[in-house]
Parts: sequence; structure tokens; C-alpha cells
Amino acid sequence: MTYETSESQAVPVDGPTLRSRHRPRGIKVPEVTGSFWIIKVLCTTVGETAADLLNEKAGLGLTGVSVLMSALLAIVLVVQFRLSAYRPGVYWPAVALISVFGTLISDNLTDTMGVPLETSTTVFAIVLAIVFAVWYRRERTLSLHHIDSTSRESFYWLAVMFTFALGTAAGDLVSEHIDLGYWLSAALFAAAIAAVAIAHVGLDLDAVWSFWIAYILTRPLGASVGDYLSQPTGDGGLGLGTVVTSVLFLAIILGLVIHLSVTRRDVAEPEQATGHAA
Repeated sequence: MTYETSESQAVPVDGPTLRSRHRPRGIKVPEVTGSFWIIKVLCTTVGETAADLLNEKAGLGLTGVSVLMSALLAIVLVVQFRLSAYRPGVYWPAVALISVFGTLISDNLTDTMGVPLETSTTVFAIVLAIVFAVWYRRERTLSLHHIDSTSRESFYWLAVMFTFALGTAAGDLVSEHIDLGYWLSAALFAAAIAAVAIAHVGLDLDAVWSFWIAYILTRPLGASVGDYLSQPTGDGGLGLGTVVTSVLFLAIILGLVIHLSVTRRDVAEPEQATGHAA
């Protein structure tokens, strides 16, 4: 899907466009292109396999992995917030780390605290809806072309975190109730994303909501792909292992990020904010 999430516009207040305080100089997120979705799924896959690798092979356990990922994520986000514009070499490591962190939130609730997946899925959906509601109420726009202030970027990363947590819980819930296996699960979630794209193009489904729905669905899609590649053949996987799968996908991500850093093909241009949101 290569559409732009730009329908929601900032509302003019007494003439000038409503702007958040502490405004950086540029857009802090990439343009939504084919490369965006490819890297997003790859980051999600790495998030799944890397978490398993650190949890099982390195023996850190869920608590140890959670502490480590929290520290790394905090460091990268500090760097990300200090930047004045989008930089692929910082943005995408933040996405990869937050994918692990969001996954661990769901896993800790389920495996450590015994919270049912039905409950966690519902709670994450409600929290995400609240984040969007507060974001829009404060900023009057959810467009990615307006992620150009500290406030908007904070809402953006908060939403991203809960999309990963929601995608993890919902994906695990579906896999428990519908035992399709890894590759059939991946095909199911890919079909759901395709349906969202068709609804956006053919039925005028709002681009902002199309983006976020697809963003949520890429999490279980990436996890299914990662599990299929890494899990033993006896469990329905290809048996590549978490190490090989993680290194392979990290190499592809690195190559794509370097390419985008050089070509700057995914640098979004700011929009003129006029009118009410759709």
C-alpha cells in the first residue's frame, strides 16, 4: 500500500493553523511507501525472533529481556526526539526495539501475570482508542504529514507501541482459537491487510484509519513469518532457528535503511493544513 495518510488536517484557529508547542523543523516520520511496509514487517519479524532468542537461547527470561529492551528503547527514543527531522538510521531501530517492547508487554501479561488474551486484547484496543482520541483532541490531526512537533511525535510513538501490543495479543488469540499453522496464519493476516488496501482504494476508507489498521495487522503477519522460518520442522516451521532468521532479516533491514538514507526517497513533505478532518 503506497497511499498517504493525509486526510486529517489541522484546524485553523483565528486564521493561522493550529500548531503544537516545541515545533521541530521537519517531519519526523517517513513517507508511507512500499519500502515502509517491507521494513515494518521485517522489523516486526526481527522483534519476534530476537525476543525468543534473548529469552530462550541467552537465558535472560521475560523479565531480563524486558529490562534490556526498555533501556535500549529509551536510549534510541531520546536520540530520535532530539533530531530535527526524519533519519532512517534512528527511526527504524526505534521501530524494531518498540516492536520487541510492545510484544513483551503482551507476553508478560499473558505468561507472567496470567491475564487472558481476550482481556489483554480488549484492554489494548481501548487504550489505543483513547490515545487516538486524546491525540486528535489536542492536535486536531492524526496525519503522518503533521508529525512535526514533540507533542505529536509523543502521541505517534505511544500509538505505535500499543499497536504492537494489540497486534501481539490479537494475533496470539487468533492462533489459539484457529490452529492454522504458521504459513496459513501469515496468509490470513496478509489477506486482511490486502482487504484494508482494497477498502481504502475502492471504498474510500479513510487513509489515516487504513494506515493504522494495516499497521496493527503487520505485527501478527511478521510474527507468523518469523515463527515459520525459525521454528523446528516438527512444529511446522522451516527450522532456520532464531539466530539465522534474526541475522538474515537484520541484514535486509540494514541494506534497505542504507538505501533510503542515501536516496531519501521516503522523506515526507509537509502539507498545508486547511480544513477539518475527514
